[in-house]
Amino acid sequence: MKLPKTFFAATCRRARARGFTLPEILIAMTILILVVTGILAAHVFGLKMLQTNQTKLTATEWSRNNFGKLTGEIHSCYQVQVGTITNGAFAGLLDGEAQQGNSLIIYPTSDTNHFIVYFLNHPDQTLRRTTELPGTAMVLAENVTNNIAFSAHDLSGNFLTNNLNNRVIHVMLEFFQPALFLQSAQYYKLETSVARRALQ
Repeated sequence: MKLPKTFFAATCRRARARGFTLPEILIAMTILILVVTGILAAHVFGLKMLQTNQTKLTATEWSRNNFGKLTGEIHSCYQVQVGTITNGAFAGLLDGEAQQGNSLIIYPTSDTNHFIVYFLNHPDQTLRRTTELPGTAMVLAENVTNNIAFSAHDLSGNFLTNNLNNRVIHVMLEFFQPALFLQSAQYYKLETSVARRALQ
């Protein structure tokens, strides 16, 4: 049985009609590349925003927890004094000296053998907290860049030069966050002021 020539011609036309032409393939590939590039760019942007927000959230959580504890200890303490740490020992500032330094000593009660010290450790740029008990020092913050973190003010915000009873303790910490993957270096600052509740 012989098939007519028109049958073969129609079959070839149908086979050609099912394929794509070169311009159609190029257009489809271009659209696919654009869509994939957009998805990857959105994903990289999302990762960058996640890291930026994670740094801020970590700083916020740290400030809420540690500043809250420091504030509570100053509110309820018997006495608080600004000073400096020299050779591992706290040295209080004398009357006539500007009341600002790298450490703060808090006496929860009138017993001066029981105390809490917050201090900046400059060699490793950390803020630490310790008590009179040996081995209780703990790192509270890293990458602290300022040298003076604690100061005493009067109620108007002026620096004190004496140990007035109604002093306001001002705490300021400056941080430097080094550049990380997809994130530029950042600088931020945390500040708070607190006074004792019960005055002698």
